[in-house]
Amino acid sequence: MATIDFTQDTFETTVASDGITLVDFWAEWCGPCKMFAPVYDKVSEKHPDITFGKVDTEAEQVLAAMAGIQAIPTLMFFRDGVLLHRQSGALPEHALEQMIGAIRDVDMEDVRRQMAEAETADAAGDSAD
Repeated sequence: MATIDFTQDTFETTVASDGITLVDFWAEWCGPCKMFAPVYDKVSEKHPDITFGKVDTEAEQVLAAMAGIQAIPTLMFFRDGVLLHRQSGALPEHALEQMIGAIRDVDMEDVRRQMAEAETADAAGDSAD
């Protein structure tokens, strides 16, 4: 699968959908971004079941700010609408493949349980104030 360009209008609905979505935040002037782009594209061809997106931080400055991007390239790994990992810096192909394997192996039921427990604890803390 080829990579797709995300905009502020398409980002949220895509990463919130079921399945795995990887997002590469980059800029044209960024040397490491240019070095990483072919790796990202190559890996995207090996995983047609994963959505590989790109965000041009120059064209989508509001989206980059909303995502808290402070360094590029930055990769975000989403699964079923949940941000599971964030990585700044270009990755070699084998490291990106390892991250994809780790994201595939995540027990999403356990993640949702932990998120629910954290929300309950936060709510209890708020009511104690």
